Amino acid sequence: MIFEALKAFLLGIVEGITEWLPISSTGHMILVDEFVKLQVSDEFLALFLVVIQLGAIMAVLILYFHKLNPFSPRKTSVEKKSTWRLWGMVLIGCIPAAIIGILFDDWVNEHFYNKVTVAAMLILYGIVFIVLERRNRRRLREAEASLALPHGRHARVSNELIAQDAEAAVFKITSVDDIDWKTALKIGAFQVLAIIPGTSRSGATIIGGMLAGCSRTAATEFTFFLAIPIMFGWGLVKALKFIAAGLAMTTTEIVVLAVGILTAFVMSVVAIKFLMGYIKKNDFTAFGWYRIVVGVLVLAYFAFETMGMLP
Repeated sequence: MIFEALKAFLLGIVEGITEWLPISSTGHMILVDEFVKLQVSDEFLALFLVVIQLGAIMAVLILYFHKLNPFSPRKTSVEKKSTWRLWGMVLIGCIPAAIIGILFDDWVNEHFYNKVTVAAMLILYGIVFIVLERRNRRRLREAEASLALPHGRHARVSNELIAQDAEAAVFKITSVDDIDWKTALKIGAFQVLAIIPGTSRSGATIIGGMLAGCSRTAATEFTFFLAIPIMFGWGLVKALKFIAAGLAMTTTEIVVLAVGILTAFVMSVVAIKFLMGYIKKNDFTAFGWYRIVVGVLVLAYFAFETMGMLP
C-alpha cells in the first residue's frame, strides 16, 4: 500500500503542475503511467485520472474564493451582481464541452487514449502557441509604435503606460469581468478540443480566449473558472459510471485516491500562483517549445521501444 501511495503522490504532483500550465495534464498522466504503473484495476485507473483533478479544482476555489463568492459581505451590491454575471459566463462557456463530453466520452477513451495521440497533440498545440504569440508580439509592437514614445526622466513610467495602452488595443478584453456571453461561448467551443488527450484543457481555452480578444491574464483566469463545473461534472460522471458498473474500491485504491487528490491540491496552488506571475512579464512561447520537445521525445522513445532498441 505504501508503495502505491508513493506512486499516487508522484501522479498528484504531475496533475497539480500540468493541470493549469498549458501542457496537458491528461497527456502527462498517461505518459507517466507508462513508467509508473499503479497496481489497481483498469476501471479504477480511469476513475483516478479524472477524479484526482478535484484536488486541482479546490485550489482554484480557495485562491479565488472572494472573487467567486457572490455572497461575500465585503462586496457591494454591484460587485455581487458582477460575480453572478461572471458565473453566468462560466456556465455558458461550459455548454459545448458538457454536451460533447457526455456524448463522446467513452468513444474518445477507446480511440484516443494512447501515447501517439498525446505526442501528436503536444506538438500540434505547441506550434499553435508559438505562431499565435508571434502574431501577438507583432501586433503589440505595431500598437506601441503608433503611440509617441516619450523621452526624459518620466519616460519609464510613460512607456509602461504605453505598453498597457497597446495591450488594451490588441486585446479588447483585459479583465475576466468584461467577458460577454459570445466570447464565453467561443472559448467554450475551444474547450471541446481538450477531449482529445494531449491537447490541454487550459491550453485550448487560453488559445481560444486570446483568439477571441482576451488578454493573457483574462484568458487564463477564465480558463481556471471554466474548469470548476466541467471537472466537477466530469468527475461525477466517471464516479457514477464506476458505481453503476457494480464496482467498489479496495482499501489500497481509497488511499491512492486520497493521496492523489491532496497532492494535486497543494501542487495546483503552487502552479496557479506561478503561472499568474509568469504571464505578467512573459508570453506562452516557452510552453509551446516545451510541448514540442516533449512530444518529439515521446515519439522517439516509443519508436525505439517498438524497434526493440530499448531494454
